[in-house]
Amino acid sequence: MNQHSIFKNAHELSAHFRKLRADRLIHKPSSNTTGNKRRSLTREQRELVLLKTQGRCHICGGEILGNEAWEADHVFAHAQGGTHSAGNFLPAHQLCNNYRWYYGSEEFQWILKLGVWMRTQVEKENVEAIKLAERFVKSEAVRESRKEKAGLILKL
Repeated sequence: MNQHSIFKNAHELSAHFRKLRADRLIHKPSSNTTGNKRRSLTREQRELVLLKTQGRCHICGGEILGNEAWEADHVFAHAQGGTHSAGNFLPAHQLCNNYRWYYGSEEFQWILKLGVWMRTQVEKENVEAIKLAERFVKSEAVRESRKEKAGLILKL
């Protein structure tokens, strides 16, 4: 199946997600064994990467402000063999890049489609969607709590 396939049911979609994940994991080790090592970009390279999108995050489109921390995101994922060269980077907010992780294009497109659909269902207060949204809110609270605790530990 490709990204334009229609699934007969949620189980087929779930199986497709598992296949995409397995394919991603199969390719991950290959990039680390080919000598394709990560290295820091120079200041000049980072400036060029930021200019490619006129200072905007390539994932959400939001402006990357002044001294705001941002990441040079691999267009073709490093974990899937993408090169570590300025031509393979676009700027991204740290949070956006974190959520993009090292998903392949098709997998990330499905995640976006599912997220947009879910958002609409939550807005409409669909009962099942609200239950999932409650679980998501609790999960986010736990994640934020861990982040705050980590920040306190780093400050000590």
